[in-house]
Amino acid sequence: MAKDLDELLDEVESKFCRPDPLRPRLAERPGGGGGGGGLGHDRSRAEAEEKLRSTERFKKEDDLDSLINEIFEDPNFDKKSFKLKSKSSGNTSVRASIQGLGKSCSPVYLGGSAAPCGIGTATSQRSCDHLRCTACDFWVVSYDDYMWDKSCDYLFFRNNMPEFHKLKTKLVKKKGARAYACQCSWRTVVELTDLQTDHELRWVCGKH
Repeated sequence: MAKDLDELLDEVESKFCRPDPLRPRLAERPGGGGGGGGLGHDRSRAEAEEKLRSTERFKKEDDLDSLINEIFEDPNFDKKSFKLKSKSSGNTSVRASIQGLGKSCSPVYLGGSAAPCGIGTATSQRSCDHLRCTACDFWVVSYDDYMWDKSCDYLFFRNNMPEFHKLKTKLVKKKGARAYACQCSWRTVVELTDLQTDHELRWVCGKH
């Protein structure tokens, strides 16, 4: 019994504390003690080898964890690229974004400064503030509590749109009014007006 214990301790010491070249010397020692001693020696050796394998496995796992931590702690590493998103949730958010940015006024209203701006509908009469001209392909600008001077002409807007510091030379203060203009057309509006009633304008809702 004592001899088996000594052999086990020698086995463990040779594998965990001594270099590998010393391991064959342990196998050369006589078993002693009959068949029972040989069986105990084999069992002890198997246990020691299992402990060695476990130690090596844990060491490899620790080394891998350390490597992963070093990668994530690198300031140049982009952690956002490792954030996984499900395909279904991504598609849902994209659809929601498209729907939120694709609403149009129907009908399209123009209005004075007292009229609220937003998406106009038959039940919610709001002045469209995302107008675009299909003739000159300019976005329509608007200025609350101003009207256009009667001397305005096509060349004035053609040369000065959309610079406010140039346009203001033809803007006249008028409370309650709203001055609209693109590069080819202009209007002064006081009351809420359906855009379809003005057949000369080529303005449409550019979607909200």
